[in-house]
Amino acid sequence: MTQIEQSAVPAQGGGPPTGGSPVIERMRELRSRWPYEDGVAVFNRVYLEALETAGPELGRGGPDHREAAALLAVRCAERYLSAAETATAGGRPPECWRPLLPCRRHPGVRPLQFALSGLQAHVGHDLVLAVVDTCRTLDCDPPDLEGEFERVGDLLALLEERIHDELMPEPDLLEIADPLTHLVSSWSLERAREAAWSAARTLWRLRELPSLAEEFRQRTDAGAGLVGRLLLTPCR
Repeated sequence: MTQIEQSAVPAQGGGPPTGGSPVIERMRELRSRWPYEDGVAVFNRVYLEALETAGPELGRGGPDHREAAALLAVRCAERYLSAAETATAGGRPPECWRPLLPCRRHPGVRPLQFALSGLQAHVGHDLVLAVVDTCRTLDCDPPDLEGEFERVGDLLALLEERIHDELMPEPDLLEIADPLTHLVSSWSLERAREAAWSAARTLWRLRELPSLAEEFRQRTDAGAGLVGRLLLTPCR
């Protein structure tokens, strides 16, 4: 079985990931295990807060849209959780997550960078595979999920907003021409989402060519990891 076909723990039902959902509980378990300042814990914490806050918003629209949007959100979160739990167990996570792991306690990397690197990996790779997972589960094509993709994109935008609100240093704490300012402004969630949507549609079209599809997935994974590594450039 290729990695494209390897889905994380199956989503439990079609409801949004809130309250006592398995996704939320797994994130809370990871939060309890890691030190507060740990780089992966930083991303996990703000992601968990965003899911707890915005989960009900995924229910907008008709019943079919609620189910599809929630399923996509859960599949996406499961991809991150699978990577985090694999790394915690000493395994080898997808390449996009590997830059964050050895740097997670680096004193020269700021919490904002950890969170953005995690978001880059999540959008640049996990979201791509989550779209494919969801299409396979619902027996539909990516264009049928475009509205749901945008709803999940709104959740990711909330996550980015929380990252900036909670982790971006106050202006008076930033030195003139602080490298962090340049680093943060060089990355765009909107551009990353557009690339993820294109990659998901391409990967879906390649599903009848497993070896080529797996090669494309690996290239997508490596590309997301490269950007994530640049976001972790020490800034102090």
